[in-house]
Amino acid sequence: MTELTQQDLSARILTSLSALRTLVSTVDDAAAAEPSALPGWKRAHVLAHLDGFARAATRQLDTAGADEPFPMYDGGQEGRDEAIAMTALMRAGALVARTDESLAALEASIRGTSAGEWVLATGFRGGGSVHDLFYAIWRELVIHSSDLLLGHSVADWEPAFCAHLFEELAVRVPESRRYVLQPHGAQRISLGEGEDVTVLSGTDFDLAAWLAGRKPLGPVQATAGADGADLPELGPWPSGQKARN
Repeated sequence: MTELTQQDLSARILTSLSALRTLVSTVDDAAAAEPSALPGWKRAHVLAHLDGFARAATRQLDTAGADEPFPMYDGGQEGRDEAIAMTALMRAGALVARTDESLAALEASIRGTSAGEWVLATGFRGGGSVHDLFYAIWRELVIHSSDLLLGHSVADWEPAFCAHLFEELAVRVPESRRYVLQPHGAQRISLGEGEDVTVLSGTDFDLAAWLAGRKPLGPVQATAGADGADLPELGPWPSGQKARN
């Protein structure tokens, strides 16, 4: 994948933020109580997660380069999960307002990040750079926009985003395996270095959705040797948070 410049990545993030805020604004009490694309989570849980992530990411951007970076989430994984469960209990109007407020604050911090701060360390993944965090923000916004099931789907994932996921999520391939992705009309992409090879074919967004643990819209076909095969296993998300990115 060609690395995006800060300007290009920021532009994509801001576009995704605007689209997500529009989706969030449509959620009422009935919609908040309906299931999302994530097993066990209603839309209210996705909003609560977006709110918590936006606040965490904003704090990281605003304190980047500190001698002792803040952890991404107070209380770690357990604190994150508890906050999601509690925030999801809010009335939809209050939850929507809270989520929009946190997304607006994140937008302000993104706009206020200078080129010189791109390499500063944060508490994201224990010392990841602002550059790393920007990519994480992009992933969260785009993927969870689809998870809300409000008209945005994995088919809206642009090729550059899919290419980023192929690179970012290659670590999900088990050590003994190698997955060769064959997007329709594009060059093959080899993930992993194992000797047990599976070829997976489909649209770029369906392959990216599968790799991200989401349900593809169309078929993803797997073959091993000359034979058809079941879709292979995947390891945990790179952050180590197995539940939901």
